[in-house]
Amino acid sequence: MIQPFTSDPLRWVSEDGQPIRELPARFTPELLRELHRQMVRAREFDKKLVTLLRQGRTTFYAQASGMEGTQVGLARSLRVGHDWVWPYYRDHTLGLAMGISMMDIVSQCLGTNSDLCRGRQMPHHFGVADKRFVSISSSIASQVPPAAGTAMAQKYLGTDEITVCTFGDGATSEGDWHAGMNMAGASGAPCLFVCENNQWAISTHLREQTASETIHIKAKAYGMPGYYVDGNDIVAVMEVMEHVAGRVRAGEGPALVECLTYRVGSHSNADADAEKQYRTREEVAEWEARDPITRVERLLEHLGAPIDPQEIRDLVAAIHREVDEAVRAAEATGQPGWEIMFEDVYADKPVHLERQEDFLRAEQPATVGGRA
Repeated sequence: MIQPFTSDPLRWVSEDGQPIRELPARFTPELLRELHRQMVRAREFDKKLVTLLRQGRTTFYAQASGMEGTQVGLARSLRVGHDWVWPYYRDHTLGLAMGISMMDIVSQCLGTNSDLCRGRQMPHHFGVADKRFVSISSSIASQVPPAAGTAMAQKYLGTDEITVCTFGDGATSEGDWHAGMNMAGASGAPCLFVCENNQWAISTHLREQTASETIHIKAKAYGMPGYYVDGNDIVAVMEVMEHVAGRVRAGEGPALVECLTYRVGSHSNADADAEKQYRTREEVAEWEARDPITRVERLLEHLGAPIDPQEIRDLVAAIHREVDEAVRAAEATGQPGWEIMFEDVYADKPVHLERQEDFLRAEQPATVGGRA
């Protein structure tokens, strides 16, 4: 039975790969291998994007290595393209696991013509309409009130959709978070709030930003259940998320799930050096030993279906080729021109914008063939 407000995180698999509850029948070696592949794919994508950042081919990136169990587990519990997702800026693993193409994410990070956002959004802040994955924002907790509003609309319209809103632990110290939680709780909106608690809001540890013992306990203030799960145990994440999503979809109101996890990399490229000053090597090493990918590998060993090391090396090499091809294809489309400032904004372009566009066009230097 999955109960809310537990004192310890719910867990199905220990850090050494031993089941500590009866393993649900659906977690066959085949499914566990697929989950492992998705997590490794996201981890290697993470590494490759850091390389692009260091090469100056993009200007911002927020790593998610160490958090794959939470994000892949959540993705497997959604009705992709049916439910709405209001993500936060570290959710590319969630996006990949939902089926968003690597090409779309890479194009957005590079700001090329193949970018669905047309190069207008900050790098690593993608959105994909057909997945109902709303564009990421860097303003902390700014996605929470509109997520609550989306869920209120779903209730009003009587759909069987739900809204999923993710955020880091730092967002729970923002006024927008409390406002959105209160709106959803008061209206009974079908919203699943997910705190990806990686324990650091840039350089501020969780203990320094809240006196609350945990995040999920805060759900009591808004009249909703709060669940506490080991975010590095993908079996636990999937079991809890599917249970809670089913509850929300059945019209029982919103819920909050706190996934206890850890980002082993820096907050972003902005603090790549500073993070060595606010976190100890021992702390990072302790959480690296709790790696969600390693836990699945150990579970498969326990089940008598280990993954051969060569198989993992081949998988990593294939993922590197996939990322490299996405980068080449994205860069081959070129950079957006100045004209995009006047496109996709109004159905009927106002006269003042037409005049501005004509003025800028006249100012462009002549090119081969006489075009301006």
